Amino acid sequence: MNVVEATVLGIVQGLTEFLPISSSGHMLFVPKFLGWEDPGAAFSAIIQLGTMAAVLIYFRNDLARIAVTWTRSLWTPELRRHQDARMGWYIGLGTVPIGVMGLAFSDFIEDPARNLWINATSLIVMGLLLMVAEWAGRRKLEVDDLNLRDGLIIGGFQCLSLIPGSSRSGSTMTGALFLGYTREAAARYSFLLSVPAVVLSGAFEMRHVGEGGVAPVPTAVATLASFVVGYAAIAWLLRFLVRHSMMIFVYYRVALGAVIIGLLAAGRISAT
Repeated sequence: MNVVEATVLGIVQGLTEFLPISSSGHMLFVPKFLGWEDPGAAFSAIIQLGTMAAVLIYFRNDLARIAVTWTRSLWTPELRRHQDARMGWYIGLGTVPIGVMGLAFSDFIEDPARNLWINATSLIVMGLLLMVAEWAGRRKLEVDDLNLRDGLIIGGFQCLSLIPGSSRSGSTMTGALFLGYTREAAARYSFLLSVPAVVLSGAFEMRHVGEGGVAPVPTAVATLASFVVGYAAIAWLLRFLVRHSMMIFVYYRVALGAVIIGLLAAGRISAT
């Protein structure tokens, strides 16, 4: 892998980790479409550190405040009604479903599910589900209106991201929209909820680092690119959703899914 290829893949990882369009689907499709070799699990695990850093740094103030208030609430009863203390519980408990399901189906997720037919189908189906949520959602609730029930339901939707091509952010935003949250609130809570999931997923994937050789310079460049682009993607999406709908992502997902299916059917790219 050369630096140009690594930079492109880093940009793809940074963009697609946080936009509701599926990082796993793009990281599988882009190298095949461009005729590049599979970068490998070790490369993917390392550059994911870039997007992990992006979400941690972007939300550092929120995360620090939530962590401190939640911790203090363990021995200070009056703090337990504070939104930050409750948010700590919502994020923690909302992560349990994807943690359990991820471990239970890790073999399937990492091998048979890495198939472009599955990714393309998931891109389309989950895109259409996001469209229904966009149309049906009342969009009246804000992040401060979050309660335990909604946190757990959105956490359940996050499990859909275990299906390659679904998108972690897309799945959680879909759940939040169905529950009546505004687009911006859905995105903000989606990013906060993603922190333990992204960190745990990255830590779990790091076991691949010893598998095969990883070119140090291209990998470092890709990691930096994924951080910079990921940070920018978070900032842009939160601003974009204040005045725009999710439909642009729906159209993109359906179109990309259709293109992948067409290329697979024509034999231009392989499914695995």
